[in-house]
Amino acid sequence: MPAAPDAVALLKGDHRKVEDLFEAFEKAKAGSRKRQLADQICLELAVHTKIEEEVFYPACRGRIEDDLVDEAHVEHDGAKVLLAEIEAGSPDDAFFDAKVKVLSEMIKHHVQEEEKRVEGMFSQARKAGVDMDALGEQMAARKRELLAEYGKSGIPSPETPTFAGTRLAPAARAA
Repeated sequence: MPAAPDAVALLKGDHRKVEDLFEAFEKAKAGSRKRQLADQICLELAVHTKIEEEVFYPACRGRIEDDLVDEAHVEHDGAKVLLAEIEAGSPDDAFFDAKVKVLSEMIKHHVQEEEKRVEGMFSQARKAGVDMDALGEQMAARKRELLAEYGKSGIPSPETPTFAGTRLAPAARAA
């Protein structure tokens, strides 16, 4: 079995894959194709956020700017809310395409923050001497486990620990 990519290469590979899926979603016309792409986007992002939160971010905590790690967690939790909405929805629903588009924009921002050349999370982690090879192995193994688990039992309801459970107002009825 080939060696796992280092942590940054693995995460960047995930980023490129999801960018391609979002691009394909934008071009899709048929509802069945949109559903298929949305399901793949949700799976990829659910696994990606989980391995970052379980492995990568803890390895970075205290070694890079804490604000970057905190912001990444909040960005993940915001994305998870949209992921749950998309998963529960249908391409025939009002706002379905808009939710996917906004999720795409959120992820694009998040990726830019992680991948900035000098002050980004990946760059800071490398400069701090975080062992990217060991993390890559851990993350690749966990990714395989999660893909198998979610493929068998579905994506679990997201945990959003940075959100306090704000109660939202009921939706207004259309006139």
